[in-house]
Amino acid sequence: MTLYFRLAWRNLWRHRRRTLIVVAAMALGLGLMMFYDGLLDGFDQAIYGNAIKVLGGNIQVHAQGSRLNTSQTAFVPLSDDQAVIRAAQAIPQVETASRRISIGGLASSPEGAFAVNIIGIEPETELGANLSSQHVVAGRYLTADDGDVIFIGKGLADAMGIQTGDRITLSGQAAHAQMRKRTMTVIGIFDLDLPDFEKQNIYISLQEAQDLYGLSGQSTEVCIYLNRLGDEAKVITSLASALPGYEIDSYETSYPELKQTIGTKNRIMGIFSLIILLIAGIGILNLLLMAVYERTREIGLLGALGLKPRQISLLFILEGTMMGLVGTAAGVVVGLLINGVLMKVGLDFGAMSNAASYMALISGRIYPTLGVDKLPWRALTVAIVSALAAFYPAYEASRREPAEALHYV
Repeated sequence: MTLYFRLAWRNLWRHRRRTLIVVAAMALGLGLMMFYDGLLDGFDQAIYGNAIKVLGGNIQVHAQGSRLNTSQTAFVPLSDDQAVIRAAQAIPQVETASRRISIGGLASSPEGAFAVNIIGIEPETELGANLSSQHVVAGRYLTADDGDVIFIGKGLADAMGIQTGDRITLSGQAAHAQMRKRTMTVIGIFDLDLPDFEKQNIYISLQEAQDLYGLSGQSTEVCIYLNRLGDEAKVITSLASALPGYEIDSYETSYPELKQTIGTKNRIMGIFSLIILLIAGIGILNLLLMAVYERTREIGLLGALGLKPRQISLLFILEGTMMGLVGTAAGVVVGLLINGVLMKVGLDFGAMSNAASYMALISGRIYPTLGVDKLPWRALTVAIVSALAAFYPAYEASRREPAEALHYV
């Protein structure tokens, strides 16, 4: 068998131009697949990652029994929210962790009353993670010391016919089922180009929410923002061991429709990638088949020297497999180079931000990842495709009669 490997390896480089063409085709195919995977991952981080930030973080921690309270106006305060913050901050994948109070209520103005989700936040803590703070179009963002002020979306401001400086009345159910009303000033307006979300959510400072709901020094949830989408399961496992007696959920549980959207997208993109690999396989098959016809006289000489058809077939299969391995290695290098550069400079998709509602979450540039998450599968597939593509050419080579092949022109 060692002899066949040596012959196959020598044959690769004896026909250097043909080998380089095949290897280049494989390398380009795998490199583009890595670019494709890296770009999709970049889109996921830009769109779905930002959507998760808008919705309240990758992971939410609530008090035990919160899942049983299905009423939007019911809440259970955390027993020790600072312990949750410390546990989250000790995990490397966590970007930030913030305390919140979130409860349903009503916002009233002369235009009418609107059902809203009133969210008390720690403004400085969420400054880098909460996208609303980064898209202020009027007034200013909240501060921790803000009292009688609110921060609302443009969708709600337009629906209520208000602007910064105007006052609206908030109503919400506090602890012990007491109803609280407070007239507050609009301190700022944000615009995410997501009118439905903007109509449903109002932000106030955590300190003001604690006073409004009678939760002195307490909060109802801790929102945890991760550096990277996809690390939720690992972080939840770490938190569960450090925080017994708490309910810990990822966005997949809190927002199942977002999980379903991501799953559908991944399945569709998986089909596209399979089609691309099949096209690459057909190209490799064509190149290897042409190589058989170019080497007809050589095949005849091998037969005349005594090699049996199965031995000639094995030789061509080994050549195809070795080409696949060399092409795979070259493709990994090409893919890493492409994505490595684009990770630094990014790709400008700002012009597409108005193409669809979800595209509004793109901040301007997409930064692909290295695209290595699926690399073992991609590399193995390319190697297998090249080996399988060699089977038919190998079969054709083994069928050549030595005497006829030696006289082939």
